[in-house]
Amino acid sequence: MKRWFVSIIILIVLACGAFWALADKDMRRLVLNLPTDTNVLFWSTEQRDAVFRAMDRLPFLSKSRVIPAGDDPYPLPEGAPLELDTDVDAFMENQRAAALVIVHDGEIRLERYGLDFGPEGRWTSFSVAKSFTSTLVGAAIKDGYIKSIEDKVSDYIPDLRGSAYDNVTIRQLLTMTSGVRWNEDYSDPQSDVALFNAHEPDPGVDATVSYMRQLEAEAPPGTKWVYKTGETNLIGVLVSSATGKRLSDYLSEKVWKPFGMEQEASWILGSTGHEISGCCIQASTRDFARLGLFILGGGLADGEKVLPEGWIEEATGNRADTTRQGYGYGYQWWTLDDGAYMARGIFGQGIFIDPERRLVIASNGNWPQASGRRGGNQDEERLAFYRNVQLVIDREQSTYQSSGLSTDITRSPELTEN
Repeated sequence: MKRWFVSIIILIVLACGAFWALADKDMRRLVLNLPTDTNVLFWSTEQRDAVFRAMDRLPFLSKSRVIPAGDDPYPLPEGAPLELDTDVDAFMENQRAAALVIVHDGEIRLERYGLDFGPEGRWTSFSVAKSFTSTLVGAAIKDGYIKSIEDKVSDYIPDLRGSAYDNVTIRQLLTMTSGVRWNEDYSDPQSDVALFNAHEPDPGVDATVSYMRQLEAEAPPGTKWVYKTGETNLIGVLVSSATGKRLSDYLSEKVWKPFGMEQEASWILGSTGHEISGCCIQASTRDFARLGLFILGGGLADGEKVLPEGWIEEATGNRADTTRQGYGYGYQWWTLDDGAYMARGIFGQGIFIDPERRLVIASNGNWPQASGRRGGNQDEERLAFYRNVQLVIDREQSTYQSSGLSTDITRSPELTEN
């Protein structure tokens, strides 16, 4: 008996040693910093540093589904270095930034990495995924799966009938103006955003639908904006129900493959096997930038229009006044007064798009807190950085014009047709 026990211990030690020898640095970091809580809102900074780059690598932590890429990556040539007025290294350090990619006129003008992360790695998106999900609504309309955003949500998700969402439209979900009560407080363990992913669903009902249909209305639909991650998850269920396709497959079919994302991505799944569509796409930062270019170019992929005429202008315009100073809200996009717009995720994830300057900035990181509302100045500092990039580009354009040089640059069809 004693020999048997010793043999088992030796085998375990050998197996652990073999695993450690074969594991890459990200997996080693993950093993050394495994979260003890399944809720990311309450992980330590070190745990987040480890998991954000490897969210899909431990199935017992979270299951995921692959988003296949194609064989012909969309080119991101290197352009002239962008001479910024700010200390980029200091900015990245204060942001705890893992990656920063600035693309102007289709060329990479600046690319930096931190937190021992690099261009081959994949970082989780958090609520940046919301803008991906809303884009799939546009694709489903273009493909004829959804008739109109004025349709009732319950027409596509029958399990919502009789709930506070029964008479809510797709448009009201997209703009988060359903009027349904929701608490998005990231610091409160009893908030809806902290509880709904761990909800025990009713038998045979999607986990998100099961949780959301028990909520109560606090205002008539269309009259009050409240940020609700759970509603983006409902949008994802709606798209899957309408198309009969998994979200990962549909995103791959409509964007990831035909536009030319360089790496396959993944999408974290909820407890009933559906993509958590308000969150958690793992992708390279360059591919997040390519998503910005896809939107900037009018939703063209492989020469084909993926979205209905006018969808991007409608989706990225201010459709709801928010409680966040300086920001409006479109169809799961944050809007700014100068015509720029953003996909934003907690802990510092973002895609900033400025159509006037043909500018895309993709960034990933791990802020000390989930959002600017929880303390810290990272949110304000990031917006100030975006503004500085805009000023520098304007100065470049002014210099070209005053010198009599042309600023026209030959661009691919995806960047010229809108």
